Formats: sequence, C-alpha cells, structure tokens
Amino acid sequence: MSVERLFFRGGHAADLLIQRAHLLDPRTDLDGPGDVLVRGGEIAEIGAPGTLVAPEGSETIDAEGQHLFPGFVDPHVHFRTPGQEYKEDLDTGTASAAAGGFTAVIAMPNTAPTVDDASVLGSLRDAAELQARVPVGFLAAITKGLSGHELTEMAELRDAGALGFTDDGRPVVSAGMLRKALQYQRLAGGVLGLHEEDPSLSGAGVMHEGEVSARLGLAGYPSIGESTMVARDAAIAAFEGGRMHFQHLSAVESVEALAYWKGRGAQVTGEASPHHLTLTHDAVRSLDTRYKMNPPLRAESDRQALIAGLKDGTIDCIATDHAPHAKHEKEVPFEEAPNGVTGLETAFASIYSELVIPGILPLALLVEKLTSGAALYDLRTPRIAVGQPADLALIDLGAQWVVGKHGYASRSQNSCFFGRTFNGVVRLTVAAGTVAHRAPAPNATATGVTA
Repeated sequence: MSVERLFFRGGHAADLLIQRAHLLDPRTDLDGPGDVLVRGGEIAEIGAPGTLVAPEGSETIDAEGQHLFPGFVDPHVHFRTPGQEYKEDLDTGTASAAAGGFTAVIAMPNTAPTVDDASVLGSLRDAAELQARVPVGFLAAITKGLSGHELTEMAELRDAGALGFTDDGRPVVSAGMLRKALQYQRLAGGVLGLHEEDPSLSGAGVMHEGEVSARLGLAGYPSIGESTMVARDAAIAAFEGGRMHFQHLSAVESVEALAYWKGRGAQVTGEASPHHLTLTHDAVRSLDTRYKMNPPLRAESDRQALIAGLKDGTIDCIATDHAPHAKHEKEVPFEEAPNGVTGLETAFASIYSELVIPGILPLALLVEKLTSGAALYDLRTPRIAVGQPADLALIDLGAQWVVGKHGYASRSQNSCFFGRTFNGVVRLTVAAGTVAHRAPAPNATATGVTA
C-alpha cells in the first residue's frame, strides 16, 4: 500500500505457510483450495493444496475448511484520538480492525482537536507509528473546526500525509463553500468525502421519519434530508470535475441520485455500512440506543436499494463507520444518546450471515466490496498474488460466535449486533506482512473477537 500515507508500528515480517485453505480473491480469479507461502512478509508462492513446503523456521497453519481472503480495507472509521481516548485510541481501534480481518483503515478528523492543521496530523502520524497494529490513513477536515465557514490548508495537509478531506459528522451546508473545496481539491489532490445531510430537513430527528417514529413519538429525520444533498453535491462535482465520495448512504433516493450522476460521468463514489445493509428502523422499537446512528436505520425499501446498489456497482464499497462511545454515554434516553455504533469486528460476519448465507449476495462480491475502499483513496488494493505484501484474512465460515459474549477488542461496546449469533470467525489477520491478529484455536472456548 502507499507507504507515505499509511502509518503503523510495523513488526516482525511473517514467515508462514497457510495450507489447504479455500483461496478466494475475485481480482486474481482465485476460488478454490490451495496453499499460500508468506516469506519475509510477502506472498512468495501459491500452490495446489498440500504441495508447498515451509522453509526452516517458518510457521505452518493447517487451514483446511477455512477461507483465505485478501485483507479488508475500511475507508471510514473513528478512532477518537486525539481528545477522546476513553472511547477508542489507535491501539484499541486497530486491534478491533485486525480482529475483523481489516488490514488497513482510514480515520476521520472529527476529533478534539479537529484534524484541520498539519501539526495535528503530524502528531497522529507519529502516534500511529508507535501504536497502530494495522496501517492507518487519515482524512483531514475540509473546513476549519468542521464549521463549514473557512477552508483548511488542503495542500499543506496533503503534504503532511492526508489521504483526502471530509467534515464527516457534519455536512458542508454551503454549496458555494463545497465548490471552493472541490476547486482546491483538484489542485491539492486527494478526494472529498461527504457526510450528506441537510440540517434544515433532518432538524432534531433522532431516527428515520416513518411509521415507527410516529408510533414511538420520536422526532424523525426524513430520507430526503440525505438524498437532496447527494444530488446537489454530485451535480457540483460534475460541474467542477472534482472527485467526491459519499459516505454511509442510507436511502433509496440517494442510491438513485448516485447512479444518475455516475451515468453522466461525474467522478463520484459511494459506500454503505453493514448496519444499513442488514437492519431497518424496526430495530429502534426497542429504544436500545445501540441502534441510534446518523444517518439512521431506514425502511426496508431503503435497505433493499442499498443491496441492489452493491450488486449493480452503484455503491462502490462497504465501510463500517466504526463509531465507539463509552458505555455511560449510551445508557441514557434514546433522544439524548450520541449517534454511532462500532462495526469493525462484526462487518464481515454480519453481512455474511444475513446476506450471503441466505443467497442474497455472492461471497465473492462481499469480499470485493470489503476491499474496494482502498482504491477510493488511491491506495493499493490487497490481492492474493505472488510478489504482493501479505494482507490476508483467514476466516472460518462454519464457526459461529455470539457478538459481545467474550468482549471486544475495541474499547467500546456499542455494537448494534450485540447478542446476535453470526457465522464467520476471523482466525488470522496478516497486515502489511505482519501478524496482527490471532484467534484461539477452533477447539478453544473463546471465539475470534479477542485483542
């Protein structure tokens, strides 16, 4: 991956032989049993099952019955550093990523202080080189303090290592400001990532506006509060010829707007999150604050549109929007709770269990969409291929685990899938050639969600 814009603590370069795994990589046309030899952190050989021999001093892993995938890349996580490390930091956040099979992640800038200055970004880079278990990239803010009023020094931030720019957590409300940002982005490079929300429409909404919000008596946030901004901003991107990425899409109208502007040649991309792909606003009937996020869980028609968007290519990737919160922050009335759910440890298993096993999505498509986030920010996409750095996720699809039963690698516990039983235990994660995560052996009592 692009070394100058991804940072982590490194480690001992792996020497290991993974034998008899089912190799699946849609980009290299691998789909069948085989052996993979990693030498010095790089994929050295790929062979028929049981044919490769481990060099002296190498570790051998018998992975029969398990699947080996290219490592996943998440273009949208919140690691709460600097300023809110009691929720998450680079160590616990990347431990959570590795436990979910992710070999690279991109962190958002809505921290305290905001990542709107090269000195703050520089300190984050330094911290990642000491703490991060998997490579981390950073997005810087579009506007100073995420205020929407004054552009950051994008060129300086790019020189300091920013992959792109976003005010995630807040929209760029002013169309004129967004246009200026796109003009600056074309000069500085990188991509603008956008949280799409019209505050005059979302207002005080705490969940999707619909029959469930009406029954519960909660203020609703209508889907047009997202989709009208997607349509507006895609039009600006097309006019300016800039690159724009729409974060955590949740509404059918947003998918339609993205498809329309892609068809007209705009350089726009989009992501969907596991919770929006597998849950609806019906979950909020429980008033469990683990189901509170922004954008909110929407209707079944919206969920189906997101699934269709993955299938037809309108939606480019899956991103978790991993948003940790401390336990006491979520243990308040629904209206008062902060938005956000964790997602790194459950991303693959939730979608595999809810959409792949029932035959709604092909497994290869899930793997493709979990790795496509790299290309959005001009990073190398992990591949199972000779000569490539070892970015690998070994997953036992037949193994089941209960979310939260044995704790989390993340410092926070606000998973919207708490208590659910999923298939798919991540047994091993190799990130940038180093072993970043190991789960207990299949006959152990704990499952694959430990640090």
